[in-house]
Amino acid sequence: MNRRRNFLLGVAAAAGQTALSARSYAQIAGANERVQLALIGCGGRGQGVAKMMADVPNTKYVALADVYDVNAGRAQQSSWGNAGKVYADFRHVLDRKDVHAVHVATPDHWHAIPAYLACLAGKDAYVEKPLTHNICEGRALVDAARENNRVLQTGTQHRSAPHFAEAAAMIREGGLGDVHFVRIWNYMNRKRPVFSFGASTSSYLQAKPAALDWDFYCGPAAMVPYERARFLGTFRNFYDYAGGYVADYGAHRFDSMRQLLGEPNPISASASGGRYLEEPGDTPDVIQATVQFPNFTMSYEGIQTSGHGVGGRTPGAKYYRMNGDEDRPHGVAIYGTKGVIIIDRIGFDVYPETNTAAPRAAEFAAQRAAYQSAGIGKYVDGALARNFAQGADRTDLHVANFIECIRTRGTPTADVEIGHRSCIIPHLINIAYRTNEKILWDAESETITNSASANALVTRLARQPWNVVPGT
Repeated sequence: MNRRRNFLLGVAAAAGQTALSARSYAQIAGANERVQLALIGCGGRGQGVAKMMADVPNTKYVALADVYDVNAGRAQQSSWGNAGKVYADFRHVLDRKDVHAVHVATPDHWHAIPAYLACLAGKDAYVEKPLTHNICEGRALVDAARENNRVLQTGTQHRSAPHFAEAAAMIREGGLGDVHFVRIWNYMNRKRPVFSFGASTSSYLQAKPAALDWDFYCGPAAMVPYERARFLGTFRNFYDYAGGYVADYGAHRFDSMRQLLGEPNPISASASGGRYLEEPGDTPDVIQATVQFPNFTMSYEGIQTSGHGVGGRTPGAKYYRMNGDEDRPHGVAIYGTKGVIIIDRIGFDVYPETNTAAPRAAEFAAQRAAYQSAGIGKYVDGALARNFAQGADRTDLHVANFIECIRTRGTPTADVEIGHRSCIIPHLINIAYRTNEKILWDAESETITNSASANALVTRLARQPWNVVPGT
């Protein structure tokens, strides 16, 4: 334990000496030089994104770190990771001068610590969403990135999808009129049968694997006995390690909402729900939240007991994670005075606002004729045309943007400040749910102003020796 603590202190003490300036960094990883990466957290998401990152020209993974040797070994057997040296302790990666950037794909409670220490060690970072486990970690990451001139990209890849940029431009140019209500939803039915074509789900990892360092896995969270539900695939059901469905799927949509509406910050939040499914955990599987912004109200639904969502689909179109013929399980709906846009990861629909002055029933023929003679059309003046745009998940563009910014020292699409501000929304929803209070948020001071108990959850006391991120 002392060795670990000394290592951390050594990293912090050397930060001022090892952090690289933009000029010196360019000499190491210029436009024509290979960018060398380390993957920290070698699970499914990490490996999937790493494959895309390695496809960017002149990019290579040279190190792989995971507390679970099996995952690290699988990554090393891949075509993109076969040159990577495996480490059980990510901190050894930070000692390597030939590693230019880290890719953090750990469980959520481990996102901030390696990213923060990477900034101190003069390395850039790509951090999967949600950027942080709590609000305080986010501000610390922003400060560390700025003070050490680091590129830090948040893994909210919607930011790089052209159809989101197109939709944002429509809204910015007034196509929806005035916006005062937003609805965001994430639906999934965890009661549907699960079929496994690999190891039996009833026995897989029930006993702690010998290849797993459980103490290290728990890290800043409380040290508890190994429990299968707290590990791979289901760790998000526990506040010790994550923020539940709200911070998982919700994190993407809240970031998209901010992108679409000009980066607004919340001013209050309330939430209600519960845990109804018979599974271990303490995060809600049904939650409904209301978040107030200066000029609009946002409603959020995170439902794991049904997969339908809002329904309503353009014939032949594809929607993110659709299952049946009618469902629409995920999305962001922006409601304006001239129309509505409903958007998800792989496309959007535009619905123009119709005039209530255009009744269709035969008995209203006279009124309809009067409206027509007065020049009142079917749609509100200035409304966009009914439209559908098919897009795609553009994680490939998102990681390419990160590599480009490593070389140019530019600001990435989902810069750390953006990631932090967007991540505040699910954190506030979770705090409101856990305290059963309507909480008031001051975005300038980043504090909850009306409840000391709620404000205490803006951070958490990390277990030693992992209390290295300022404020935790």
